[in-house]
Amino acid sequence: MPNPIELRGKRVLVVGLARTGVATALFCAARGAVVTATDTRSESEIGEPIAKLRAAGVALALGGHHESILRAQDLLIPSPGVAADSPLLSAARAMNLTVWSEIELAYRFLRGQLIGITGSNGKTTTTSLVEHILRQAGFSTVLAGNIGTPLIACVEATTDETITVAELSSFQLELIDQFRPDISVFLNLTPDHLDRHHTLEAYAAAKARIFENQTPQDAAVLNADDPPSARYAPARPQVFWWSRQQHIAQGTYLRGDEIVFRRGGREEAILRQSDIPLVGAHNLENVLAAVAATRLAGAAPDAIRSGVKSFAGVEHRLEFVSEIAGVRYYNDSKATNVDATLKALDAFSGRILIILGGKDKGSDYTPLQKPLHDKGILALLIGAAAAKIESQIAGSVAIDRAETLERAVEIAAHAARPGDTVLLAPACASFDQFQNYEHRGRVFKDLVHQLENQATGASLGK
Repeated sequence: MPNPIELRGKRVLVVGLARTGVATALFCAARGAVVTATDTRSESEIGEPIAKLRAAGVALALGGHHESILRAQDLLIPSPGVAADSPLLSAARAMNLTVWSEIELAYRFLRGQLIGITGSNGKTTTTSLVEHILRQAGFSTVLAGNIGTPLIACVEATTDETITVAELSSFQLELIDQFRPDISVFLNLTPDHLDRHHTLEAYAAAKARIFENQTPQDAAVLNADDPPSARYAPARPQVFWWSRQQHIAQGTYLRGDEIVFRRGGREEAILRQSDIPLVGAHNLENVLAAVAATRLAGAAPDAIRSGVKSFAGVEHRLEFVSEIAGVRYYNDSKATNVDATLKALDAFSGRILIILGGKDKGSDYTPLQKPLHDKGILALLIGAAAAKIESQIAGSVAIDRAETLERAVEIAAHAARPGDTVLLAPACASFDQFQNYEHRGRVFKDLVHQLENQATGASLGK
C-alpha cells in the first residue's frame, strides 16, 4: 500500500451524506482535516448522522450543492451516488481540484493485502464467498466496499496480516488515482447503469480501471466465457482465467464434475461441482472465480473446498424465504439489472411468477421475453419502470400491473399453485419506492412471512 496522505489541516469537501459520505467525513475529521459536507437533502431528511457529524466538527452545507463551496478546498470526495459528470464535480475539475472516490482515500490508509471484485453481476456473492473461504481457512479478513460497509470505515480494522476483500462498483472505480488491488477480479460485463454512464463503453471503462495500477507482482482474474469483459484483460499483472466451458492454461475450469485450478503447468483438483450448495449456473461461475482468487491468496485446496461447502449464500441473492402451501418464495432483490434477472430465471425449472420493476436504469427488457415465455406464468409489474417493462415483454407472459410490492405478493399468492415459484427479481434499481435493494428485499420477506403466519393461523383454526 502507498504511504498514507497527511489529512491534518487539509480542507476536504465530502459530497453526499449517505452511508459512504458520512463514514468519509468522520474519517477525515478524526485525522485533523477541515471537513465540509454537502448534500441536496435537508437536515431533517438526513436525520440521525447529523448529530455525529456536528460533534466531529464537520461543517454542513445542506439543501443543494453550490459551486461557491469549492473555493479553498484541497480535496473532494463524492459519495458513489454522485455522478462524476455532475455540475459540481465538473466545476471542481475545471478548477484543477483533486477529486477522489472514497475507495481511493481508503486505499492510502489500508494495511495488508487487497482483493478487489467488480463486474455487472455476481459481485456480492463472489465477494462474500471469497471472504468466507479465507476466514474459514484461518486468514484475518475484512469484508467491505459496495457490499454494505464502506472501505473507509474498515481502515482501522486492518493490519499487515489482513486480507481485505472489497466489492467495487463502477461508481467507485471511475474516480480512482493510485488504487491498486493485489488480486483483481472482473466477473462479467452486461449493460447496467446506462442512466449514469450513458454508454456501455464508458461503463466498461470504469469497471476496467480495477486493473489500471496493477504491477507484474499482482494478479488479475477474468471470465474466459464472457467476451465483453475478457477484452479488457490487462498487460501488466499476471492474468488468470476461469471457465465452465473450456480448459484453460492458467486459472480454474471444469474437468467433468471437478473444479480444477491450473498454474505453471500444474493442476490441482479443488472440489466437485456437486459440492456447491448454491443454485444456478451463474453461481458455478461465481465459485470458479472465488476458487481462483482464494488459491492465489494462499488458501489450501482443502480449505477452499470446505469454505465453498459451508457457504450459506447471501441475503437478497436467490435467497429462499419460505414454502407456503407448496409454493416456494425466493428473494433476489439484488437482481437490479436484466442480466441478473435472466440468471435468476435460469436457476429454476417449472412455473415462475416473477415480480419485476422499480427505477429504470436505461435498460432493454426485451431479452426477458423468451425465458418468460418458456417458464413464466405471470409477471407482476411494480414501480416507475412498469409501463416500459410491459411494453417490452408484452405477449411473452401474462402481465398484471400490481404497482406496489405489497399488491404483487398478494396477487402472486392467490395465483400460484403447488410446485410454483414466486420470484422477486426486479431487473431495476429500488430507489423509486425503497431506500435500497436491501430495504426492498426485507419488505418482500416480511410480506411472505405474513402470508406464512396467515396460512399457519388458518391451519390451526381448522
